[in-house]
Order: sequence, then structure tokens, then C-alpha cells
Amino acid sequence: MFGLLALAASVAVAMIGYTQARAFVRERLRYVDLAQSSFAPVIAGLGAAMLASPIVALLPFIGGGTALGFGISVGMGVLNGQRDVRRALTAAARQRRWG
Repeated sequence: MFGLLALAASVAVAMIGYTQARAFVRERLRYVDLAQSSFAPVIAGLGAAMLASPIVALLPFIGGGTALGFGISVGMGVLNGQRDVRRALTAAARQRRWG
């Protein structure tokens, strides 16, 4: 029973991390050059995993894999947010050019 609850908590945390990171990059960091670099997803993922690891250590029913999954999901969210920004800027440039 606790295993199923831990899995549900891990999936929920990963989904929230992904969606929040993607939305933050797409909406708030659209014009920040450093947020569009190729190292940004790695740095964000490692930072999120490092910040989540002490919290995970305090909770008895989830393990270190949850912090790792959270870091990976945040990194993937940043990566897809970057892709969304590139697509939006490319579409705007095409529309401006072809009018």
C-alpha cells in the first residue's frame, strides 16, 4: 500500500516539476539568452535534484529515486520550454517576412 502511495507521489511531483519548468521558461524566460543555452536543462535538472534530495531524505515513504526523477523532469521541462520559445520566435519571423 505504501509503495503505491510512494509511486503516486513520485509521479505527481515529476509532472508538476515538468509543467512548471516548461511554463516558466516559455513565459518568463523567453528573451533571456542564458535560459536558451544548451546547458540550461542540465543545470536546472541538477539544481532541482539537489534541492529535492534533503526533502526526500526527511520523508519516510519515498526514496532518492523521487529526487532524481524530479530533477530529470525539470530538465526535460526546461528543454521543451526552450523548444517552444524557438518555435514561437521562428513562426513570428516567418509571419513577419511573408506578411
